[in-house]
Amino acid sequence: MLDLTKITGQMQGLSQHLTQEAVASRQRLELAQKHFQNALECQEELVQRQEKWRDRILFANATPIEPLNTCIEIPVPPKIHTVIATDGSQISPSHHEIAYCYLLNMGRVVLHYGQNRYPLLDSLPEIFYRTEDLYISRQWGIRTEEWMSFRRTVSEATVLAELACSVKEGQGQEGQEDKQTKQVPTLAMVDGSLIYWFLEQLPLDARAHILPPILEAWRKLREAQIPLMGYVSASRNVEGMNFLRLLACPHTVPDCASFCPNQLEKVPCKVFEPLRDTTLLSTQLKPGQRGCLWRSNVRILELYEDQQIYFCYVHVGTEIARIEVPSWVVENTAMLDSALGLMLGQVQKGYGYPVAIAEAHNQAVVRGGDKARFFALLERQMIKAGIKNVGTSYKEARKRGSIA
Repeated sequence: MLDLTKITGQMQGLSQHLTQEAVASRQRLELAQKHFQNALECQEELVQRQEKWRDRILFANATPIEPLNTCIEIPVPPKIHTVIATDGSQISPSHHEIAYCYLLNMGRVVLHYGQNRYPLLDSLPEIFYRTEDLYISRQWGIRTEEWMSFRRTVSEATVLAELACSVKEGQGQEGQEDKQTKQVPTLAMVDGSLIYWFLEQLPLDARAHILPPILEAWRKLREAQIPLMGYVSASRNVEGMNFLRLLACPHTVPDCASFCPNQLEKVPCKVFEPLRDTTLLSTQLKPGQRGCLWRSNVRILELYEDQQIYFCYVHVGTEIARIEVPSWVVENTAMLDSALGLMLGQVQKGYGYPVAIAEAHNQAVVRGGDKARFFALLERQMIKAGIKNVGTSYKEARKRGSIA
């Protein structure tokens, strides 16, 4: 139990710290705006310098493929369109439960607008209990709980592709062919980034179980001409700000490997830290506008083959959202504009957050009551199978009750 009376005394110090930080943040923002204006005048030169020294630059940075001060109005979505989203949740494995297993639950949502068709809102649960599912990751030093989250990422992508392709082919809930379905603008959305940073820490053999099925799912979406989009809310990314660090570098060339090998220390070009991309873009964009397109240059994208990740920032009205898409969406201007329009419509319908993603989360989330019923069902099945001494550990049983 949290004793709030003992926290009260610490609140004053916290409020003073936040006030000081707000002043420092305004100063960093003013400095970033000056560098932004200077970068506009020499953007081409900065990009060339970035490309020439990319192997020696030790911090994540992105390349603008449009003028930095780009502000483009996002088109209004058509009345007839379809939006698809998936999201995942799980029941984590625990040695204190009646059985060591885990469950992934994929929420699926298909919303048809202006088509007089029922939406799809459901979930697909899957239990993992075999030895190869539970302990395969141990050979790479990866805990089962971590591996479960990686597998969830794979399932979100594969289920999204299967669902989107099914909708594109006109296979609705009733399994009937709809000839007009192929002409309906469609968008496939996921919650979060399409850049899977965790892959950097995985051994090659472990990556082979995670990334290839995701890329294959994206290829299916590309063949079906259904744009894929990652919606990142409250983004903390600084790839755009790091591009401005090239201008703030005091050295003749941005050779971090020679001049500043330890990026964890305070280096001369970190004049904006910890200012985020969204903070700077909030001073540039108006509601309904997107900023310039960027190509991400993070190392892990070298494994993405021909599906590099691009992003832009969009003022959706309530925040500056980071929107990520694969290269094949950027290469098709009409597809990109359509996808951004459908996305903005989703945010408006969801009162600040895409309604399809929110509903996919609601379908996927496993609440406390669901978890209890799952283990109760599992317990009955184990008893029916003749397994004895079925029950939770004494520790888990004791934690669920209190003598207070």
